[in-house]
Amino acid sequence: MLALKAENISKQYRLGQVGTGTLSHDLNRFWHQIRGKEDPYLKIGEANDRATKGDSDYVWSLRDINFEIEQGDAVGIIGRNGAGKSTLLKLLSKVTKPTTGKIYTNGRIASLLEVGTGFHPEMTGRENVFLNGAILGMTRKEITRKFDEIVDFSGVERYIDTPVKRYSSGMYVRLAFAVAAHLESEILIVDEVLAVGDAEFQKKCLGKMGDVSKGEGRTVLFVSHNMSAVQKLCTSGIYLENGMVKDVGDINTLALSYIDSAKNDNIWTGLVCSDNVNLYRTYVVSNAQNNSVFKVNDEIEVGFDIEILKPIEGIVCGFNILSGFGHPLLRASYNDKNGLETLPVGKHSLKFKIPPYTFAVGNYNIDFDIAIPYVKKISTPEVNLSFEVAAKSESENKYALEKSIDYNSIIRPHIFLEQSIKS
Repeated sequence: MLALKAENISKQYRLGQVGTGTLSHDLNRFWHQIRGKEDPYLKIGEANDRATKGDSDYVWSLRDINFEIEQGDAVGIIGRNGAGKSTLLKLLSKVTKPTTGKIYTNGRIASLLEVGTGFHPEMTGRENVFLNGAILGMTRKEITRKFDEIVDFSGVERYIDTPVKRYSSGMYVRLAFAVAAHLESEILIVDEVLAVGDAEFQKKCLGKMGDVSKGEGRTVLFVSHNMSAVQKLCTSGIYLENGMVKDVGDINTLALSYIDSAKNDNIWTGLVCSDNVNLYRTYVVSNAQNNSVFKVNDEIEVGFDIEILKPIEGIVCGFNILSGFGHPLLRASYNDKNGLETLPVGKHSLKFKIPPYTFAVGNYNIDFDIAIPYVKKISTPEVNLSFEVAAKSESENKYALEKSIDYNSIIRPHIFLEQSIKS
């Protein structure tokens, strides 16, 4: 039996300030409607590509979306930022209406699209549980029966009688997810909001969604950029690109396709000037391919291009790799004081190679810096980069996690990072 079905759904938005020029457009639409003609603005508009500047004031956030979801399925919706994932969830949750097409649903829907959706900041956590539960369609009797279970799951019992305006974003999402997860709905829709919670709560939420899908036979739609979480929870997926369905099928196959298609977010080019040295390029690539999403078994190359303007003795060129939460993991640097050759005047490319299985699945940040010890340090946010590591399976991620622990506890980072310099 089907839980959700989408037939040719599309969503069009008008760019610019809301309300600008809409009266003339509304009159034009009305004139076409009374003559039995098609909406003239459905014929215009451009594809949903956030990276390019278009000529039209209209954009198709979603275009001609078709799919069917069976009851009890756990479906991951993946794609890059701006692909239309959140818009699709809003349409399925009936927060907004599609411009064209129809959506058929079978059962009650509980959705968690934004942190604290439906919460009133002046009301306490207890009051908001009842308010939010009522918004989601729960009766007061049902909320009362599940109240202790909701509070226990959220882990904010101590603050339950405190106004939620004093909650942190993490406490907000804990309580909001707890209410949505305990609603006896047939369909649960969850956006990327779980990224706000800490690691322990994210694991708890994934476990709950797994119970909801596999144990209770309810349908789950899950949007996340964390491929490991999507693969662990979901069996099938919908891959969106530029507002259109690129592929539908097995989630592991789609995840690999998504990883291979993530391009061009891993290189910075520009110019950071100093008296003695200029920095004009930083990058992180894997297996010589221009990707920003790597596999755990990829060799990763980190590097930056510099130009020495004056002879410098003791220059240090390096980077720090941090976890997605900002925890420092390792440091690597070139330093001619450590027996390496002094860089002559001219342009140089410094490359650092990191072996396979150094990183487990997750998101990582790289902070680049150039320093002349005790004189000056060059470090600006725009040259820093980020990348994601994904695995084909949970067993491969487990192996990578074990190897990464070995690397970081037994071998010092600057030893296992191979350095090569080309003038």
